[in-house]
Formats: sequence, C-alpha cells, structure tokens
Amino acid sequence: MSLSFDNAVINAGILGRLNAFWQRMFLTVGILIAVFGMRLLFPIVIVAISARLAPTDAVRLALTDKARYQELVTDAHPSIAAFGGMFLLMIFLDFVFEDREAKWLGRLERPLARLGRIDMLSVCLALGVLLVTATTFAAHAHQHGGVHADKTETVLLSGIAGLITYLVVGGLSGFFEGRLARTQDGDAGREDRERDGNGAGRPSGAAGGRTATGLAGRAAFFTFLYLEVLDASFSFDGVIGAFAITNDIVLMALGLGIGAMYVRSLTVYLVRQGTLDEYVYLEHGAHYAIGALALILLASIRYQINDIVTGLVGVTLIGASFWSSVRHNRAAAR
Repeated sequence: MSLSFDNAVINAGILGRLNAFWQRMFLTVGILIAVFGMRLLFPIVIVAISARLAPTDAVRLALTDKARYQELVTDAHPSIAAFGGMFLLMIFLDFVFEDREAKWLGRLERPLARLGRIDMLSVCLALGVLLVTATTFAAHAHQHGGVHADKTETVLLSGIAGLITYLVVGGLSGFFEGRLARTQDGDAGREDRERDGNGAGRPSGAAGGRTATGLAGRAAFFTFLYLEVLDASFSFDGVIGAFAITNDIVLMALGLGIGAMYVRSLTVYLVRQGTLDEYVYLEHGAHYAIGALALILLASIRYQINDIVTGLVGVTLIGASFWSSVRHNRAAAR
C-alpha cells in the first residue's frame, strides 16, 4: 500500500499536467500496458533474455514448468533491480537538486538545491552509485537456492540502460513541453497585441493556457510514455515479490493488475481533489520514499530485504510529510 501511494503521488504530479484526452489514455491504454505489458509479458521477456530462450519457449515454461520459471525470474533479479533502481534514483536526485519554493527539510534541501546548479551532477552521482553497486553487491548477487553469483557486468549494463531510458524519455518530454510553452507564449503575445490594437480583452485564463488545458501533442505523448516507464519501475519489486505467494503466471498477472488499477484510480483521485496543492510536502515525502526504494532495490541485488522494511520506510516518510503539511496549513491559517 505504501509503495502504491508513492507511485500514485508521483503519477498525480505528472498526470495533472496532461489534458483530459491523455488523462483518459492513462486510464485506458495505460492500464492495458500496465497489466498485460508489465505484469504478464515483462517477466516472460526477462526470462527469454536472461535464459536465452525463444519467447514461445519462455511462455511454455511459464505455463508448464512454473518452478523453473520462478527460478529464472529470481536469477534475473539483479538486472531488473539495477534498471529500476537507477531509473528511480534519477527521479529522486533530479527532485532534490531542483530549487523549489516549498522546502520540507530546509537544512538539507537548501544546500542540495545550490549543488544542483552544477551541470549533470545527478547523472554523475547516479553513475557513482551504480559503480559502487556493481563492484560490491553485484559481485555476490543473490540467486535462487541461496547461492551467489558474480553479476557485475549484468548490473552495469542494466543500470546504464535504466539511466539512458530516464534521460531519453524525460529529455524528449521536456523538449516538447518547452516547445509547447513557447508556442503558447507566442499565441498569448499575439493576443495581447490584438487587444492593445482593438481594445478587445483576452478571455480570462488564456495566458495560463498550459495549466488550464494541459499538455497535448508530442509533449503529452512523451510525458505519457514517461509515466508508463515510471510505473514499470515501481512494479519491479512487486513482480519479484509476487513469487513469494504464487508462481502461477496467470494469478500473478491478475493480482498485480488489480494493484495497477488501484494505483491509477488513486492517481486520478489525487489529481481531481487537488491533494498535492493542499498538502504541499506530500510530493516531497513521496520522492524521498522513491529514493529509499531505489537504494533498497540496489541493495536487494545481494541481500534479501523483507517487503515489510520497504513498506515501513515508505509509510514513515509519507506520514511525516503529510503531518508537516497539516502543520503548515494550520500555521498559514493562523
């Protein structure tokens, strides 16, 4: 539940920037990608790649030899954790290095915001974390049966792939969003000139077109794609952890799919209720929980970490940020 709330809070912050059409796409096409793509096809693809099997053989294995299929997915965990861990780590680093008006942990966030002025600092730090992970945890990666294996090369390649995915998808989304903003600023400028020329006032809210109508076009498409990759990164630990309950691929997809629909419903609720605007530090708590999850994923390459630990970390951080938001609102009211 705590990881689902982390996911929903972050998704809500991004989904609120999209227009109504792309919000519907998130609930329709996005749920198909989440359920059938990440929860059903993704483990099969991972098994096919890691075990060097044909996709049809991986499907047959998932349906007929569930124990062996579980072993192969468990053995692929280092590459999954490295990819997802690096993607989530970049989200956390870019957040804490950005200079924001609202600061939850001021003594920590103010110096980090100043450090964020250094170009590519988050990428350099993430690569440093990956290098340490590959030379320590990956050298004795946990495998099925309690054995350990050297997965240094696999972790390095998967971590770099996660970093590149974040940079490409996030970069394209930001690029097209910037172009859209410049286009709307240009339209607003022309309307201002027309208003000055003929005295006709512009409709209320036109200057804020981007926030009033939301992102559209290619900017919205890449933001939507970013949301799907983000959801995939959050689901990595869930896909692996599901094997503790069942190794039936169909039951696993159904259970994880229900969880995906819950996350999307919660995301839309947060957007429509304006929760992130009302509780100003909630997004901070969710991002700190993301940073903790990223480090836990990387550490899980070598160590088996109980899901209760992961959940408690998320609950603690989100609960603390919520309480801080309540206190902030009371102080503002006074």
